[in-house]
Parts: sequence; structure tokens; C-alpha cells
Amino acid sequence: MSSSNNITAFLNFLAFMCSIPIIASGTWLASNPDNECIHWLRWPVVFIGIAIMLVSLTGFIGAYWKKEGLLGVYLVCMALLIVLFLVLLVLTFVVTGPTGDYMVPGRAYRDYRLAGFSYWLRDHIVGPDNWGNIRACLADSAVCSKLNNQYVTAEQFFAADLSPIQSGCCKPPTICGYQYMNPTLWINPTNGVVDVDCSIWNNDPNQLCYNCDSCKGGLLGNLRKEWKKSNLILIITLVILISVYLIGCCAYKNTLTKSNTKGKK
Repeated sequence: MSSSNNITAFLNFLAFMCSIPIIASGTWLASNPDNECIHWLRWPVVFIGIAIMLVSLTGFIGAYWKKEGLLGVYLVCMALLIVLFLVLLVLTFVVTGPTGDYMVPGRAYRDYRLAGFSYWLRDHIVGPDNWGNIRACLADSAVCSKLNNQYVTAEQFFAADLSPIQSGCCKPPTICGYQYMNPTLWINPTNGVVDVDCSIWNNDPNQLCYNCDSCKGGLLGNLRKEWKKSNLILIITLVILISVYLIGCCAYKNTLTKSNTKGKK
């Protein structure tokens, strides 16, 4: 029994350690300046990581001090958290699969088309109920204004590796044929009717392309890019967590079996 409890305690310590990269990934997603305007989507991974940390600590205490009741609570709660974590990862994979970015001839950056992204993202992130607040947040941020200090000539700007938000929100779509003056000042479109965003563009720093579908696409492109980066770490952590949990279940079952055998004797 002592051996099984020690194994279970060690496994719970590993589960506790697994919560650290989960919290770190969630914190990176939440603290990234590009995500500051999407408030409700910033913290789910952090909350799950903290919950796993607390539940693992409960399991460790239960195993170390031989509290079978705490171990039972740990196994039930950890199973629920693993399922929740798995659902979150599957959801992010499904909704971040489609992309609306496309290459533009003569440009280092890519342009963004809202229709290319998943319906769930379009409806829940940049839908009419949310976009007003997001748009105001983007206008108040320095995401576009700082471009004027970074790029002087058109050549510099066209060769720039713009973020999806900068490409979609801070300039008109390339297809419109606007003439470059500076990163946030463009004039004389040659194809003003080719895309609805062409007529929405405004040189007012508080307007720019914040009302454009390309801006919504850029926001989703940015979100997709960052989730893709964090998903690899989260997947590896989840695999380890599931393995630890299954071994922990076997050790707990061993403990109960030996306890019952000892009781009968």
C-alpha cells in the first residue's frame, strides 16, 4: 500500500508540473497585446491550468497522507478537467483550421478575407454583438499609429512583415489600388468598387479600416496564428497528463485492492 501511495503521490506531482506549461501558454495568449481587445477569450486556458494544479495538489495530499477520500475526489475532478481540456483543444483545432489569408503580388505581408475563416469564429468573435467593442478597442490602441514611426517609404512598407491585424485594419485592401502616402494615409483608389471594403476605408486615424471585413479577418488571422503556436505545447502536455492519470487510476485501484485484502485478513 505504501508503495502504491508513493507512486500515486509522484504521479500527482507530475500532473502538478503539467499544469505549469498550460498556465504559461494561457498567460502568453492572454497577455499578448494583439489579443487585448478579445476579453472573454483570453483566460480559459489559464483557468483550466490553475484548476489542474489545484486538483493535482489535492491528489498529492491524498496519496502522501493516505486519504483515500481525497484520492477519489482527485480522480473524478481530474477526469472532468481532462475532458474539458480535450474539448477546448478539439474546438480550437476545428475553428482555427480554415484561413482567410492570401498572398498579394509584390507584398511581403498577406491580405485577409473574412469569408475564409470558420463560421464559428465569425459569429462568436467578430459578430455584430461583439465587433462594436472590439472596434473601439482597436481604435484606442497603438496597433496602427506605431507603423508611421517604423516605415517611411512605400518600398519599406511593402516589404514589411505586418501582423494580420496591421494588414487587415491599418491599410485598405491591396486589391483596391490605393496610392501609398504613409502606412495609414492612402489616396485615389483605382478599383474603388471591386470590394466593399474599398469604400469603407477612411484616412481618419479613428476610422481607417476598423469597419472593414478585412480588419475582422485580420483579427481572426492573428488569433488563429497564436493558437496554432500554443497548441503544440498544449497537446504534448495533455498526452502526458492523460498518461499520468491512467497510471494513477491503476495505482489507486491497487491501493484499494490491498486495503480490502488487508481488511479481510
